[in-house]
Formats: sequence, structure tokens, C-alpha cells
Amino acid sequence: MQRGSGAWLIAAAVVSAALFVLFAGSGAPPPLGRGSPAPAFELASLGGGDAVRLSDHRGRVVLINFWATWCKPCEDEMPAMERLYAELRDEGFELLAISVDDDIGLVADFQGRLSLSFPILLDPDKRVSETYQTYRFPESFLVGPDGVVVERYIGPKPWDARAYVERIRRLLEGDRRGGA
Repeated sequence: MQRGSGAWLIAAAVVSAALFVLFAGSGAPPPLGRGSPAPAFELASLGGGDAVRLSDHRGRVVLINFWATWCKPCEDEMPAMERLYAELRDEGFELLAISVDDDIGLVADFQGRLSLSFPILLDPDKRVSETYQTYRFPESFLVGPDGVVVERYIGPKPWDARAYVERIRRLLEGDRRGGA
């Protein structure tokens, strides 16, 4: 063994231990994704009335979509989301679109301009968005009837495409995986 290699090993062990303590003890939650329980939330609805809780939809397949009025990809995917919602809402499916905008007036104008009928929830302080670890918009979570995340989607999707509709239908029929 060469001289000084023992000191190098000791230094590497100390650095490794420090990094372990730093990251293991940080208290940061594990990434939220496939197989994670969907965090509970309660948010005001754009239309007013009672607050909406995720737990109100237990037993249903839920698509939770985080978005903002200033996000062009969010706007681009909304018509497909509306078509998906219209096709599946009577089959045990729910779509909860959570706006992170500060200005409720802008959200109401956006909803009217795009003729959106699915529930729009308000998260202006981004409390729920942060709980779901969303920082890029749009970002969506497909949640099974058991309240567990089936899939996490980052970026806009063609929600009314057959592949998405069929995956949700399989979940509604009890196939936990919902397909690929």
C-alpha cells in the first residue's frame, strides 16, 4: 500500500458520512410518483361553494392537473382535457385542474374563454403545488380509485388520445396498472 492512501480512505469515509447525514437528515420528502399515496388536500373551487377535497373522490379515477393562465402549454392541453372529461365523467372519472395563479379574475376569464366545464380549484399560495412537488407547468397526476398515484406526467399531453382514454377506462374497470 502506498504512503498516504490510508489518509485518502479516511477522508473519503468522512465525506461520505457527512453527505449521508446531510441528505438523510434533511427531512425532504421522497419524490412523489408512481405508487405514492396522493397527498390529501382541500381547496376552494373557482365557482365558489364548498371546498373540494381529494378525499371526496375516493373510489374514482382522478386526474389532478397543475396549471397557470400564463402557461401556453397549459392552455394548449385544456381543450383535450375538456374532451376527456366530457367522455369519461359519467363513468367514475374526475378531473381536478388546480390553478396556481394569484389573480382569480384571470382564472375565471380563462375558464370562460375556453368553455371549461371540469372543476377548477385555486391554489394561489402554491401550498398544494409544493406538496405535490410541482415546479413546471403543466404537471399532472393520475390517481387510482385507491388514492395511489398511477402515473406522473410532466408537460402537456393529448389527453383525449385513445391511449389516455383507454388507460383511464382500464383503471375504472379495476386494472390497477391501467396499462402501459
